[in-house]
Amino acid sequence: MNSKRTLLKALAAAAMATVALGTAQAADITGAGATFPFPIYAKWAEMYKAQTGTGLNYQSIGSSGGLRQIRAKTVAFGASDAPVKGEDLDKDGMVQFPAIIGGTVPVFNLEGFAPGSIRITGPVLAEMFLGKITTWNDAKITALNPGKTLPNTPITVVHRADGSGTTFNFTDYLASVSKDWADSVGKGAAVKWPASTSVGGKGNEGVAANVSRTRGSVGYVEYAYAKKNNIPHMSLQNADGQYVQPDDKSFAAAAAGVDWMSVPGMGVSMVNAKGKESWPISTASFILMYKQPTDKAQSAEVLKFFDWAFKNGKQAAVELDYVPLPDSVTSQIRDKVWSQIAR
Repeated sequence: MNSKRTLLKALAAAAMATVALGTAQAADITGAGATFPFPIYAKWAEMYKAQTGTGLNYQSIGSSGGLRQIRAKTVAFGASDAPVKGEDLDKDGMVQFPAIIGGTVPVFNLEGFAPGSIRITGPVLAEMFLGKITTWNDAKITALNPGKTLPNTPITVVHRADGSGTTFNFTDYLASVSKDWADSVGKGAAVKWPASTSVGGKGNEGVAANVSRTRGSVGYVEYAYAKKNNIPHMSLQNADGQYVQPDDKSFAAAAAGVDWMSVPGMGVSMVNAKGKESWPISTASFILMYKQPTDKAQSAEVLKFFDWAFKNGKQAAVELDYVPLPDSVTSQIRDKVWSQIAR
């Protein structure tokens, strides 16, 4: 939709303005971490600043960077798409809660192919990233795309160069659908990429930029970055055998029925969720905070910001193709998670 595209195109400039404004007051919020949710955090921050006068200085540096920053106590909250395990939260004296739901998408650069026009399955996608499928007209890809003439173009794999929750979720998905990937690479915020053509990019921004300028490339980014940069995504086969497109509805379908409190730190995986409409690489992005914060006033401002976002930021999230958390989940977060934070 035109309104969505206009919003996405303007987002980077608006986000940077928000960050600049976020240094103006002592009460402004500091956070760092995942690039996956940066577009919606930036939009929420712009709206919140206009309404309350309190800004947000959020460093979009990747999930691993966010964990380093919060553990160093240089920010009031960290953000990670790879949930921290319950035992590590206990050791660090932190709590964790989801803030937004979205999806990671495989993206490509081939002339003449529209978004969603190329079908792929998880196992075949894994072989591309393993370097076992090296050209776009490989028999395994063409078999999934009858009636389409795929070129004899070499495949360049583009991946994250930094420690990344997006990488964690993408590799978690590949490991769940490919034994070869699980055995030889595994899952993690940073892995050793086996394809000989692999090139890295920093952040979702860097991967999107590399795919955009590299003919024949394949990569993975949060969906908002694919839309903002007009990079075609693939249609992906889900756990029910259906080929689905990424959007807020297919991300929401993957999140339906999730029992957030079933895992310590609410760190539930939605990878390869069942359901005929579910997007297979859907995920939540998480916030990390200390139970006994060094700066209680700053910590309280963080809670005010996310409380406001949960109540007032739903439409902005949908416009950027994220999925806002249901009210029932945000009530659990307030009652069972935020209540552990000293104020």
